Amino acid sequence: MAHTIEEKKKLLNRVRRIRGQVEAIERALDQDAECSETLHAISVCRGAMDALMAEVIEGHIRLHVIDPARKPTKEQSQAAEDLVHALKVYLR
Repeated sequence: MAHTIEEKKKLLNRVRRIRGQVEAIERALDQDAECSETLHAISVCRGAMDALMAEVIEGHIRLHVIDPARKPTKEQSQAAEDLVHALKVYLR
């Protein structure tokens, strides 16, 4: 999926942070934390998952939907940018 070593490191770092956030949810539940604390932990984790999803979808659009081996038209490039922007706004 990751097309460069740097992208792979970036994605794996995101996943590792998400793992820590999921563990925080588990601790909150295990320790009978206040509902607000547990809800906050879940919200943070959900935001991180949405950000990871946006990153993977953006990479897919830029590398598979718009073929980098062929120069996309101005309209295709703009459509890809519009789609990436819409996804990031939706996943906030």
